Amino acid sequence: MTTSALSPQDLADHLDRFHATGPVATPREANLANIQGFLDSSEHQYMGITPAPGTTYDDVFRLMVERVGISADPSFTEGVDTISAQLCVAALERYADVLADAVRPDATIFFATAHPAALPPIYSRLAAAARASRAEVLHMHGGIPWDDGQVRQVSDVMMVEQYGGLRHTHRPEPMELALDRLAEQAGDPAFLPDLVVSDHGMAGAAGSRGARVIAIADCNDPAPFVGEQQSLIEVVVPMDDNIPPEAYAPLTDFVLERAGLPIR
Repeated sequence: MTTSALSPQDLADHLDRFHATGPVATPREANLANIQGFLDSSEHQYMGITPAPGTTYDDVFRLMVERVGISADPSFTEGVDTISAQLCVAALERYADVLADAVRPDATIFFATAHPAALPPIYSRLAAAARASRAEVLHMHGGIPWDDGQVRQVSDVMMVEQYGGLRHTHRPEPMELALDRLAEQAGDPAFLPDLVVSDHGMAGAAGSRGARVIAIADCNDPAPFVGEQQSLIEVVVPMDDNIPPEAYAPLTDFVLERAGLPIR
């Protein structure tokens, strides 16, 4: 079954209505604190991306204003912050353009998420469309022990399991382990997928390894946007990454239609 995607303006309105953009659930305090956490290479904000020498707090703050649409007022330190719907839609257009370029017969595409309660439906539909276009959706065989759990494949998307559930994590190690396993399966230590579609530390790790990467990140996740600035990640889409999954369906339709891939 096919359908028509929303126009850019209608999609922007939808994203604002469901708080993927506009005033979002992530508080200003977290946005500002995580800039410093990234600069300090904290465990949860490092995400596989290293700041360039001399990078300052103000540098990263300005980047988040320009690429995400958080408030540009440095005196605003508490309350509800924002993500620009227009910046989100523009990034989705670039994200789709990369998919259109990368998804071709026999291309290898790897999907992974650090946000298993929200983002897998996006990636699952993109994976199905890539497979329908005769690309190879890579599967990492078996589970890899990591931090009281496993890095494992769930259908077409790599995630982290812990204590029988799926875990939210910003750390880069799961992607590093997965890429090692994929290289082992390929029999080539230098193997990398033609495209990695992911988020957070998983995207940062893949980009730092040299893979072509497109990603999603929230307004309290400066590392991927710095990775985009450093050309380690090709596109980062700014949006709230933990709204109810069904609210992302029009966004996925939009990406698939722009990429020329089947909408299912």
